[in-house]
Amino acid sequence: MTVTEAEVIAALKTVDSGTAGMDVVARGWAKDILIKDGHVTFTLEVPREIGPRLEPVRAAAEKAVHDLKGVVSVTAVLTAAAAPQAPKAGPKAPERLQLPSVKFLVAVASGKGGVGKSTTAANLAIALARQGRKVALFDADIFGPSMPRMMGLAGQRPQSDGKRVTPLANHGVKVMSIGFMVKEDDPIIWRGPMVMGALEQMLRDVEWGEIDVMVIDMPPGTGDAQLTMSQRVPLAGAVIVSTPQDIALLDARKGLNMFRKVEVPILGIIENMSYHICTNCGHREDIFDHGGAHRTADELDAEFLGEIPLDLKIRQTSDAGTPLTAAAPDSPHAKAYGKIAERLWGKLNGETRKAPRISLGNLFKR
Repeated sequence: MTVTEAEVIAALKTVDSGTAGMDVVARGWAKDILIKDGHVTFTLEVPREIGPRLEPVRAAAEKAVHDLKGVVSVTAVLTAAAAPQAPKAGPKAPERLQLPSVKFLVAVASGKGGVGKSTTAANLAIALARQGRKVALFDADIFGPSMPRMMGLAGQRPQSDGKRVTPLANHGVKVMSIGFMVKEDDPIIWRGPMVMGALEQMLRDVEWGEIDVMVIDMPPGTGDAQLTMSQRVPLAGAVIVSTPQDIALLDARKGLNMFRKVEVPILGIIENMSYHICTNCGHREDIFDHGGAHRTADELDAEFLGEIPLDLKIRQTSDAGTPLTAAAPDSPHAKAYGKIAERLWGKLNGETRKAPRISLGNLFKR
């Protein structure tokens, strides 16, 4: 039996909005209902001024739909409707999320997919934790969440008291990902507002505790999600991951320039899949060229943080849920991640942390 949209709407009509005795449907809050094979997602788009106190309403709506026959899973996202804008002299920067218990937030980004960004983010997070830091790893890649599997947490679900969520943890790192909420092979088919609502909710409503560094695995590219995360989250800086070939470096330049346009500091560039050492004869081969990321860093006045080889063990350990820095911390490649983590921590502590100042005019400069 497959649940229908009409049944979902009927269930939501039983949920009190907490305002004047009206339900969430009557209020016009229930939107973007999507159903696939019993998996239901929808948003509750509420007035911005009362949004912070409506988490119980979101939870009640999620439960009401989950109780329907034929429903396998439910994801309800609480998002704020855009407030009417009064005439003003100039553009105003978006309000930023407040994460006072997190000292540094670092975006690990790439201009394109397939360059090993998530693998790099996971290994850097573990390397930082092994060096004595309190570390969190936030999976901001809504459409391709990989951290549950990569961090050995696939199939697990965080606990919640209805107000705050307790993140899962492994290898000394606290982890949060939309991948904990959906089946591994289920596609997430969401519009932009749902994506941003989910990201903000996962950041805001999680009991992170005291964190020295939160490593954010950004989605690839330079689209709306990346721009909004840069504007809404007080990033201490960004790390760009690229492979050595020209086509990847071209996209890496775009990613780097996007962060600079919204005035997020560039902490450095990492060259992944930099070279390959044959396991049989020890011969080194630069499969994807070599040194391109270093040259690009020099050209763009950014620091080159280091290079990571193309090695089967890096892929195998990540797929197995125990990234190389945890599986073989004394191996040469794990030490390479460790050196990059040390340099990254040094840069974070050597610079005064300030939230990026958004200059909307910069976005339109050519």
